[in-house]
Amino acid sequence: MSDNVIEIRNIIRDFKLGQQTVHVLKGIDLDIKKGEYVAIMGPSGSGKSTLMNLLGCLDTPTSGTYVLNGKDVSQMSEDELAEIRNTEIGFVFQTFNLLPRTTALENVALPMIYAGASKKVRSERASEVLTDVGLADRMDHKPNQLSGGQRQRVAVGRALVNKPSIILADEPTGNLDSKTSLEIMELFDEIHANGNTVIMVTHEEDVASHAKRIIRLIDGMIDTDTYND
Repeated sequence: MSDNVIEIRNIIRDFKLGQQTVHVLKGIDLDIKKGEYVAIMGPSGSGKSTLMNLLGCLDTPTSGTYVLNGKDVSQMSEDELAEIRNTEIGFVFQTFNLLPRTTALENVALPMIYAGASKKVRSERASEVLTDVGLADRMDHKPNQLSGGQRQRVAVGRALVNKPSIILADEPTGNLDSKTSLEIMELFDEIHANGNTVIMVTHEEDVASHAKRIIRLIDGMIDTDTYND
């Protein structure tokens, strides 16, 4: 058994724009081990968002293979990908993507509904996760009653609730002030210390510096892949 949670071979992603074909990812090879903490960086148009969407099974490659936790997801159907997204991947977005009319607890429990968990199990697990992310006293609050940092903590809790193989964070501090950003990054440091695989797309060097490995893309290819001490 490989200790890689992600194995990508010669991933190419093209997009059709009218008569033109735009080559966004041009043959990416990448292995990420279980428990790694990786930042993906690159200028606008470098392909980092496209790579993130492929890693998150929100998109499929034009060609190449993607093996996630031993399963080849590059050939899966939409339904199979939806299941993988719900069980194997925890997403954290820049815009939080919370349901406005539901409490923090219900937002966190949402992925467990799709996973078929009972109400009691959902409630217990969501409470446990919200306590872990420092929101034990905010479980019944709706998003508009929470600060930006608290909303992002709810989003992180939702990402963790199904105990996924990887946490994928897309510009997770993009909408936060610098003090709150630091608190959220400390939370990601804790999540990684607990053994989770964390992959983060960011354009901010100080955010990327929390990761143990930084992959920089330029023009749809990996330019550098370095490890922080």
